[in-house]
Amino acid sequence: MVIRSCRSPSLWSWNVDAVQGTLDELGTPLNEVTFVVFDLETTGGAPSDDAITEIGAVKVRAGEVLGEFSTLVDPGGPIPPFISVLTGITDAMVVAAPRIEAVLPSFLEFIRGATLVAHNAGFDTRFVKAACAAHGYPPPANPVVDTVDLARRVLTRDEVPNAKLATLARFFRSPTEPCHRALQDARATVDVLHGLIERAGSFQVHTLEELKSFVRAPTPEQQRKRHLAESVPHAPGVYFFEDERGEVLYIGKSTNLRNRVRSYFTAGETRPRIREMIGIAERVRHIVCATALEAEVRELRLIGGAKPRYNRRSRFPEKVVWLKLTTEAFPRLSIVRELKDDGATYLGPFGSARLADEARIALHEAVPLRQCTQPVTVRTRRAACVLHEMGRCGAPCEGKESQEEYALHAESARRAMTLDASLVFGAVSARMERLSVEQRYEEASVDRDRLASFVRTAARMQRLSAITRIPQLVAASPAFGGGWDIHVIRYGRLAAAGVMPKGTHPTPFIASLTTTAEAVIPGAGPIHAASAEETECILRWLESPGVRLVEVDGEWSLPAWGAARHKARIDLAYRRLDQPRNREGRPLR
Repeated sequence: MVIRSCRSPSLWSWNVDAVQGTLDELGTPLNEVTFVVFDLETTGGAPSDDAITEIGAVKVRAGEVLGEFSTLVDPGGPIPPFISVLTGITDAMVVAAPRIEAVLPSFLEFIRGATLVAHNAGFDTRFVKAACAAHGYPPPANPVVDTVDLARRVLTRDEVPNAKLATLARFFRSPTEPCHRALQDARATVDVLHGLIERAGSFQVHTLEELKSFVRAPTPEQQRKRHLAESVPHAPGVYFFEDERGEVLYIGKSTNLRNRVRSYFTAGETRPRIREMIGIAERVRHIVCATALEAEVRELRLIGGAKPRYNRRSRFPEKVVWLKLTTEAFPRLSIVRELKDDGATYLGPFGSARLADEARIALHEAVPLRQCTQPVTVRTRRAACVLHEMGRCGAPCEGKESQEEYALHAESARRAMTLDASLVFGAVSARMERLSVEQRYEEASVDRDRLASFVRTAARMQRLSAITRIPQLVAASPAFGGGWDIHVIRYGRLAAAGVMPKGTHPTPFIASLTTTAEAVIPGAGPIHAASAEETECILRWLESPGVRLVEVDGEWSLPAWGAARHKARIDLAYRRLDQPRNREGRPLR
């Protein structure tokens, strides 16, 4: 660990004369603020799973360097190879370094009373807060300035193509080149900070308080385009931001369209991507909906259809995958992207092929299904693979297992996927227990994640398919200001929505709503008439307080031994893993 105090020549000529005497009453002049510019190197991007490997910090005031802090940190585990390639920090370099619990008190003392500065500060401060929580220290309450946000406010795209540290360091001609080492990057960020503060001075920013509010202030584009919200009504619905060519840039929903759209043109909207979108947008269109649920569902459908470039979620509902138990003479598990009406059993949807493969491995641990991809019939005769020697397959390809015997395995897999996950839960849990006894904890954690992928997806599918089996369900909830919000759901898809005024007789109103509702034709698979997200929106509404069932055509039920009971245990285990701990390793209350 290296901590240096120094009084170096001024790195930047501060314009003290420009600060008027009255500004002292409005806030702390920037030339009197002590900044600690810091940077962290870590083993990854998640504070709950990854650890700090290096801390570098520079303390400056009025352009003068007051001290530096630098140390490598033993992360307590191996550094991933791609991180070592990026940063140059290897396991050999940190093997003799102090652990974070030894470094943290010195670092907290170094930053005491200062304003923290970092490039993409949210990343670094999350790791610092996680380390404090894990070792019993209160999180630092220092003011924070993010040079990424500040750069986006004072620099244009014509000047810099992006807000990366290397780009800004070159733009401000910093003598220090960022290289993904903590102290080196912190020194470069100091030069960037000085350049950005000089730019902010042209906007009459002279105090720390003005600097922080300046970053949050509406951009000129936001202020100039406030008129786009004038024609939007005070009603629930969906809104579209469009560019001059009519391309949809962003889709959102709200229970009050006018208020929500107006918020995009205020200081409360700080998301860089959305501020960029506002600069491109030329008009706002809207669709008024009868209820908030209808607005939420319409938003999902429209995002999936238009795929606006500034929406992050729900853009590709079709890019889900399924785990399929095939209908061959000797069924196997296959990862597919399409549901077919072929009599096969499906488990899903999964967000990625990796998650589907994890669930498949968990199921193979419990059921000895064949894992080869070649067709196998009752007449097939070829040499069995190594899985047969390991006792993981009955070798139907060699004729050692009959079709009737193999059908029992297929039925066990089918039951585990749709009705009772106990077989998979028990088998994988037993393997995890064996690995833990042998102190093979990393392998046990891999099996834990595989089991979680299977159980969570099975529980989700069982919950969704319980409502997608129902031809028609009508439910009502109290509407704001009296009356009732009525929704017609068919096979898990919202078919109609309406507001029944207070005092209206429900029978003719509901009869009229169901008559004019969308006709929904059921398709293949467990979730066949709508996206999983839409059906989950409907389920959340059905489970909310005050909702009453008016009509159910069929039955709404979940398997008595369904995966939900195992999911609760798995979720509890993950919550305990994520719980902050004190210096002795005990969970903090």
